[in-house]
Amino acid sequence: MAHINLLPWREEAQKAKQQLFFTLLTAIVIFAFIIVFAINQYYQARIDGQNVRNQYLSNEIKKLDLRIGEIKTLKEKKQALQQRIRVIEQLQRSRNVGTQVLDEIAKIVPAGIYLTKLEKKGNTLFIVGKSESNNHLANMIRAIESSNLLSDAILESISNNDAKSKLLSDFKMKVRIKGLIDTELDKKPAKEDK
Repeated sequence: MAHINLLPWREEAQKAKQQLFFTLLTAIVIFAFIIVFAINQYYQARIDGQNVRNQYLSNEIKKLDLRIGEIKTLKEKKQALQQRIRVIEQLQRSRNVGTQVLDEIAKIVPAGIYLTKLEKKGNTLFIVGKSESNNHLANMIRAIESSNLLSDAILESISNNDAKSKLLSDFKMKVRIKGLIDTELDKKPAKEDK
């Protein structure tokens, strides 16, 4: 019988298996690398897309901030114009207030009351005079309260100091004129704001 050496065949088969193993291993590594690279590219594309959207939103927010700033300045201008309109309307209403007050005083002062002094400060009218009786003063206060131009009559004092005329008593009264700008009150908040 001839001697058959099987060792080289086994070595060749083992080498073939090793080569197949390394080939498969290389293919799996390449395939895994391709999958990881594809997944990385997919997520990188999503991140880039999100960054583009974020940049777009940031640009739009900046545009809206500019518009909001413009709207605020427009609102401030509107408020300033409205304030001017209110002042002009009040000045228009109070244009003939002197003659209107004198006309209204002539209507509300009953017989038996004599005015000696009228003084106007802002929207307040100070009245000094003489009265024959307190009933006449009460009637005058009622007439002031029902007036369309005058209101808030405050009787500050009634006195009878004059020995010669015991029939007449002196009085001082403060009355508010409706619809006028109170210049003293308008100046006070401006000082407090500073």
